[in-house]
Amino acid sequence: MPLSDWFSPAQCFGYVAFVLGVGCFLQTDDRRFKVFMAGECVAYVVHFALLGNPTAVASSLISLTRSLLSLRTRSPWVAVAVVAANIGFGLAMARAPSDWLPLMASCLGTLALFTLQGVPMRALMLCGTGLWIANNLIVGSIGGTALELVIAVVNGTTMVRMLRAGRAQANPARPVINDSSSS
Repeated sequence: MPLSDWFSPAQCFGYVAFVLGVGCFLQTDDRRFKVFMAGECVAYVVHFALLGNPTAVASSLISLTRSLLSLRTRSPWVAVAVVAANIGFGLAMARAPSDWLPLMASCLGTLALFTLQGVPMRALMLCGTGLWIANNLIVGSIGGTALELVIAVVNGTTMVRMLRAGRAQANPARPVINDSSSS
């Protein structure tokens, strides 16, 4: 790939998705997580449209809608509708087995955002990250591949931070009693 392709409009939108995606997975607050994810999805829509990958565009549009809906509701019926939309797009648009990767990632993300919270939500999102890594390698998305690799590390680190913070809250340090009466 020529160096000029690294700075094409398609790749630049991939880099924007990268920044927003990393910001997303640094969040420990679920609401801010979802807002950052919506921004990442917008950048991905443009990125994959410019790369000519319609199934990834469809998946990213559904993910954008899903992220926005999950800010308003946790209804399992909405989650089912979003998963059904992913499957419908896949049936209509998928031409190769690899075309299902972003759609399945979006299905996992939907289940995570609507049915889980905290660390379990992020753990299921990590499974979807693996599918996005495979998709991005296949379609030649430089920014997308870098994003998902970094997201995997950042998400894992954030989950560890959240688990440690949870343990610290569950087991507060015992107060130290300073017995200075012997002096």
